[in-house]
Amino acid sequence: METAELVIGSKDENGNGNGAHAAPDGGGAVTPADDLGRLPALVESLLFAAGRSVPLSQLIEALDGPSRAEVLGALEHLARIYEREGRGLRIVQVAGGWQLRTPAEHGPWVRRLLRERPPRLSRPTLETLAIVAYRQPCTRLEIEAVRGVDAEAVLTTLIERRLVRIVGRKEAPGRPLLYATTREFLEVFGLPDLNALPPLRDLGDGAALLAATEVKVAPEGVEVTLESPPPSGV
Repeated sequence: METAELVIGSKDENGNGNGAHAAPDGGGAVTPADDLGRLPALVESLLFAAGRSVPLSQLIEALDGPSRAEVLGALEHLARIYEREGRGLRIVQVAGGWQLRTPAEHGPWVRRLLRERPPRLSRPTLETLAIVAYRQPCTRLEIEAVRGVDAEAVLTTLIERRLVRIVGRKEAPGRPLLYATTREFLEVFGLPDLNALPPLRDLGDGAALLAATEVKVAPEGVEVTLESPPPSGV
């Protein structure tokens, strides 16, 4: 990951190091000549206002001035401060971007305040979601070949919860629908991207089916075509 040394606060023309400059010209953009000492605070405001995971490119565009390295440095600086001081917020990489989140250990109190129950997924739902996550894009037939049971109802539930989406059709007889995970899937499980999924070698039984290059149902049962050698990770 790209990093940059971040200087917090800089001296103005009068030699003051408080970084309290007026808003730069250009509708609030942070120009190269502006005081980058307030960049972490600006980044913090953007993440708070967004209330979701924000890609780095969007932060750079909104700030309109600082470089990629400078914005990354501000994010990492904030993340270290939050962690070191044990604050009630964290800045984390999730779903292809950066987001302000409460620590996981504070979850019970947050849910009590919001009167929310933690989302619960049944075992069949989790199994189906895992198949989609590792084999995407995949068809319903491929999912059913791995699980051994009908997956239509479970897929409908996952789509309603916005954890799975339809991404197209497979170039095969009948042109079956293709399913893949969503951005919400990454957010729910706190993953920066799909590369953060646990390696298949850690999953034990059933990993071979998830790693198969092709899965299809035949009269004799499920036919599996594996890569050679079988993959040990995602």
